[in-house]
Amino acid sequence: MACTICLNNDDKPVKMRKERDTFGELDVPDDKLYGAQTVRSVMNFPIGGIEERMPYPVIVAMGILKKAAAKVNIEFGLDKKLADAIMQACDDVISGKLYREGHFPLVIWQTGSGTQSNMNTNEVISNRAIQILGGKLGSKDPVHPNDHVNKSQSSNDTFPTAMHIAVGMELRDRLMPGLVALRDTLDAKSKEFDKIIKIGRTHLMDAVPLTLGQEFSGYAAQLTYGIERVCTTLPRLHYLALGGTAVGTGLNTRKGFAEKCAKEIATLTGIPFETAPNKFEALASHDAMVEVSGALNTIACSLMKIANDIRLLASGPRCGLGELMLPENEPGSSIMPGKVNPTQCESLTMIAAQVMGNHVACTVGGSNGHFELNVFKPMMVASVLRSIRLIGDGCQSFNKNCAVGIKANEAQISKIMRESLMLVTALNPHIGYDKAAQIAKTAHKEGGTLKDTAIKLGILTAEQFDQWVKPEEMLGPK
Repeated sequence: MACTICLNNDDKPVKMRKERDTFGELDVPDDKLYGAQTVRSVMNFPIGGIEERMPYPVIVAMGILKKAAAKVNIEFGLDKKLADAIMQACDDVISGKLYREGHFPLVIWQTGSGTQSNMNTNEVISNRAIQILGGKLGSKDPVHPNDHVNKSQSSNDTFPTAMHIAVGMELRDRLMPGLVALRDTLDAKSKEFDKIIKIGRTHLMDAVPLTLGQEFSGYAAQLTYGIERVCTTLPRLHYLALGGTAVGTGLNTRKGFAEKCAKEIATLTGIPFETAPNKFEALASHDAMVEVSGALNTIACSLMKIANDIRLLASGPRCGLGELMLPENEPGSSIMPGKVNPTQCESLTMIAAQVMGNHVACTVGGSNGHFELNVFKPMMVASVLRSIRLIGDGCQSFNKNCAVGIKANEAQISKIMRESLMLVTALNPHIGYDKAAQIAKTAHKEGGTLKDTAIKLGILTAEQFDQWVKPEEMLGPK
């Protein structure tokens, strides 16, 4: 039975070439740059298809580290002509060109060290370099995938290095823009709503007043702290395993290789990567990845709370709280005409749930590093990258299509606040807790107002009630 990569879009066999690995000879599609080990992985792990491909940022990161290694290896004996061809081939990986053309078909669900994706990268770069130098695809001459592209490297140190590069770049380029944009909008809303006094709620029940601005300031602070939490993970994320090779000892590398590669990677990415001070930790555990995932999980908790609050405060429009008015983006029902739903809130809460699930997977993976190597690497990095992408994109969408357009329904806010029995709390210093409670409970039972009930019970005069119960004076310490 032919493997799926050997068929074109018309399900017709394509021209093949022979390539060999240490297990023997295999047919490889002649229009692809990968080799025998990649084909063998496709055959052995037919899991999930294209939707489960190794994430694009990991492949870009692989291109970056291979380019850095080739440049450094010139100092340690790699022929400059070969190194230049390798680096040019790496540029085609880094640009995404070769990923889009289908030269990286392997799925996440492979060997837990990422060895097959490392060899996929080595084979593609080797064959692309051979093309550049005018050689024959699959010949491994003059550029060998192991001897030249993988020189002074092991899958055990390259894949964790790619994990850190990919996550570091995605945090900077995908997560932070979305988080910061949404945080800034919520902060602006807190200032816009600063003078709007509303009733607070604890245990989902009426509480004492605060301003809508104060409520939104809490949301903005949550995201500010989330940003800070991510930033605190970066020093460990910036440690790179490259140079540890198979078990962390650095066998088959040269002194200075690890440091020089980290410096070159930092230059290529603009991120202050450095060589990991302990390569045994860098290969055998991925605590830094779990730490990043933990920060993302906390952000997911924040987003769940924020989105839920906003959709509950906007519930209605006639029979809910109705304190907020959200942008109306699309029809909400296939049967109820005119219905509009808080869909951006729903999307963001689903994202939060998925991120929490991703963190569970990452936690399980991180806890299963056995002896000198953790073999949950592809799943862990894929989970973290998916969380980053979902949060980053989700925050951008929520910000653009919901947050910036949130308006306060001041008439409804004022109406609800005036009806709240918990305004009675302002009377505690004047008449004591017990009498204040008597007023509130009687008003609730009889359906009256606090003022009328206090007068009826003979506890207060109208003038005393108006003097002591002022929502605008209940917003903080006196």
